Amino acid sequence: MSIAESFSQSGFARFISSSAGRFIRGVAGAGLIAWGYPDRSSSTGLVLMAVGVLLVVVGVFNLCLISALLGGPISGSRMGTRTPQP
Repeated sequence: MSIAESFSQSGFARFISSSAGRFIRGVAGAGLIAWGYPDRSSSTGLVLMAVGVLLVVVGVFNLCLISALLGGPISGSRMGTRTPQP
């Protein structure tokens, strides 16, 4: 089993692609945007807001960047669809 398949079968991957995981990513993203907004003229504020926007986008579109970095599917709904090989 590859590392991508192993990750997609993990409890974390199942949670992050669930409705609750998507909601948490959206809330965390909105929090980072709100935290960075008052300091938007500095690079720190801009980075916080950019990461916040990224979290909101991946939550809304059910994307998993960790899976994609490991060579698996980027779509949260496609994670774990392969059956493990013996």
